[in-house]
Amino acid sequence: MLWSQVVVISGETGCGKTTQLPQYILESEIESGRGAFCNIICTQPRRISAMAVSDRVSAERGEPLGESVGYKVRLEGMKGKNTHLLFCTSGILLRRLLSDRNLNGVTHVFVDEIHERGMNEDFLLIVLKDLLPRRRDLRLILMSATLNAELFSAYYGGAPTIHIPGFTHPVRAHFLEDVLDITGYKLTSFNQIDDYGQDKLWKTQKQLTPRKRKNQDALNKTSFETYSSRVRDSLSNWMPDCIGFNLIEAALCHICRKERPGAVLVFMTGWEDITSLKDQLKSHPLLGDPNRILLLTCHGSMATSEQKLIFERPPPNIRKIVLATNMAEASITINDVVFVVDCGKAKETTYDALNNTPCLLPSWISQASARQRRGRAGRVQPGECYHLYPKCVYEAFAEYQLPELLRTPLNSLCLQIKSLQVESIAEFLSAALQPPESLAVFNAIGFLKMIGALDEKENLTNLGKFLSILPVDPKLGKMLIMGAIFRCFDPVLTIVSGLSVRDPFLLPQDKKELAGTAKSRFSAKDYSDHMALVRAYEGWKDAEREGSAYEYCWRNFLSAQTMQAIHSLRKQFSFILKDAGLTDGDMSSNNKLSHSQSLVRAIICAGLYPGIASVVHRETTMSFKTMDDGQVLLYANSVNARYQTIPYPWLVFGEKVKVNAVFIRDSTGVSDSMLILFGGTLHRGVQGGHLKMLDGYIDLFMDPSLADCYLNLKEELDKVIQKKLEDPNIDLYKEGKYLMLAVQEIVSGDQCEGRFVFGRESKRPKESSDDSRFTKDGSNPKSLLQTLLMRAGHSPPKYKTKHLKTNEFRALVEFKGMQFVGKPRRNKQLAERDAAIEALAWLTHTSTDTNQNEEDGDDNSSRPDVTDNMLKLLGKRRRSKRRPG
Repeated sequence: MLWSQVVVISGETGCGKTTQLPQYILESEIESGRGAFCNIICTQPRRISAMAVSDRVSAERGEPLGESVGYKVRLEGMKGKNTHLLFCTSGILLRRLLSDRNLNGVTHVFVDEIHERGMNEDFLLIVLKDLLPRRRDLRLILMSATLNAELFSAYYGGAPTIHIPGFTHPVRAHFLEDVLDITGYKLTSFNQIDDYGQDKLWKTQKQLTPRKRKNQDALNKTSFETYSSRVRDSLSNWMPDCIGFNLIEAALCHICRKERPGAVLVFMTGWEDITSLKDQLKSHPLLGDPNRILLLTCHGSMATSEQKLIFERPPPNIRKIVLATNMAEASITINDVVFVVDCGKAKETTYDALNNTPCLLPSWISQASARQRRGRAGRVQPGECYHLYPKCVYEAFAEYQLPELLRTPLNSLCLQIKSLQVESIAEFLSAALQPPESLAVFNAIGFLKMIGALDEKENLTNLGKFLSILPVDPKLGKMLIMGAIFRCFDPVLTIVSGLSVRDPFLLPQDKKELAGTAKSRFSAKDYSDHMALVRAYEGWKDAEREGSAYEYCWRNFLSAQTMQAIHSLRKQFSFILKDAGLTDGDMSSNNKLSHSQSLVRAIICAGLYPGIASVVHRETTMSFKTMDDGQVLLYANSVNARYQTIPYPWLVFGEKVKVNAVFIRDSTGVSDSMLILFGGTLHRGVQGGHLKMLDGYIDLFMDPSLADCYLNLKEELDKVIQKKLEDPNIDLYKEGKYLMLAVQEIVSGDQCEGRFVFGRESKRPKESSDDSRFTKDGSNPKSLLQTLLMRAGHSPPKYKTKHLKTNEFRALVEFKGMQFVGKPRRNKQLAERDAAIEALAWLTHTSTDTNQNEEDGDDNSSRPDVTDNMLKLLGKRRRSKRRPG
């Protein structure tokens, strides 16, 4: 390092590179008299790694944490004025680079675990490569746990490489065929759990991806003649798309009953599987016995107290079993592990740039990851690894995982890049170790322009500058800023904090219905997952004040740890916005309108746009459509998935995930008014009264004068918001008092009807015949009537149909003590529709005879406010009966 700015070091996990090398440099600088000026930063891909390693290094130095060694992670840190070695996450260093482009005062940077190819790490490599020519005194040390150092060496112009041979005891690998032979377990089609975790509704639609097909082909071509017929029969039933919880249980039972002492590390795909498996094991007579088994979990957001238990040795005669995500491959070292059980998969997000859709699937790991997992068993003595997949499938694995930069959306990354005052995002990313495809970059830039973070020349707008200081997804950052501007800060703060961490609503495998019911109680028929989150947090806060937070979480299927994380994030975000001048110290002034649920919905819409799905009502069913994907499904744990009907024309959502079918998470029902005023850019259509959004994917039809009103209001609203972003000290409720009051009034009701159009120009509906199933404007009258009633807070209408002697049908519709009778029709469905038309005509003060206006050419006659009239008329508690005259 005396003659090279960059050094690449590879070494097996546990060889000491992370804990020892930074100390060597610190000691060397102290001995040479430069210790006071030495400032070392060592990045880790995960917060648990930064905290665990700093704790270990400070203990080795015989110092309390926070002296010469410290750490800094999101929401937490410990460092002092004498700290010269700081362990932090890659994201923390990137945030520092945004404000300090030259890393002034830093002498050495270690980037650890670069083989994982996380997005932050690859981004960091680009920024540091750009920095080195300006900081000739800065030294960069890249550390990898796999033998791919040449790739990184070449990226930095042939930087020298060093390999540290670590000592590990031999580990014997048992693949699925061996595990079945050893345990005597028999696979059937009934004892394997699907790893996608969704209902059977769409499982029949599954298709083999290229990687799965390759693994399946490898299995088909392999002969298992040396194994018994029982093993061969089991292998024929093996389902690659399944996580064998029962097989894992059988392997653990075998280890606990027949193998020597030693901790067991079980690699699972993600938190949901860990939770489900833990619940299953706790009910087992052996594995759930606390006198014989210490069952722990290891994941990215675990509490500090739980972390320490993982590294401690259990009492005598108690075996420790740790259920972990792939973070235990390299980020942490559990010294007493002797046995590893490897399911062979990890939750991995891939990005379909063509359809602009992320796909979340439990995917097969790489050979490098499998070797990493196996190596965890040989730290203290010879170990055993149980790979729960055949050897031939392992041999078909990719050598290394695909870098995250190539398989995830780039929205947040592109915003960070612009924060570095870079001219061209695409040009900057072209300098990456492996650049992402141009379409993914184009989509990200387009998204940032759509939400108003970038202008047409790709420069940061005032909104974009505020978003860049928030350590959160851009759309959530926008929601937070809008909540501050419109004085409904507190509920929006909770929503953004909740969406920034793991879902606090737990869904145990054997108690899904109870958990869903608990979440629905928080929803209170608001048709909103986000409002359910707000109520859950408020209840938790009350319970915490009373000292009953744990019982509250247990009773309502909530994660106490996640609720605490939401609480901490609220403080962080609140401080950032106060520091930026968007809020003040008086929380009451920031929350004057927090009670307005309709305004909070509008702010949710502003943040989650363009995540829009239309609610499509048919006779007996309801479906959802988005502009990119056509029909989509709701996740089973969404409160909106429990309703037969939703009285809103649109759902806004923050995330959609393709798992063969496309699912949307965490949705909220919004009205047309909310979408028009708080969604994206609004355009005038070809015809009068026609407004368009999202390049014509959303068409809205109304009276031309009403359309003009909306356009003008939207324009003025955008202007005052820009004014506030330019000067945060402006009080919009003084500057634009009447405008803000008008907006509040309008979003509290539905002022126009929306109609969704997919990739084609919308045509004005033609006048329908007398027997049509539609009203004049093309709506289904039964659906429209039901929607209007439910939006007003009333029960759905009830229909009664009578078969007449003329072999025709006459229908009566009843709601709120009123009855409306339609004309006789040739079948039951048409009769019910006609009754609905009569009810709609009465509610809107219009006649069913529409010909007169057309003859007079009165196409632009003002249309009454349907919702306001309905609310007024339904308030009359009288019974009326109207027959067509």
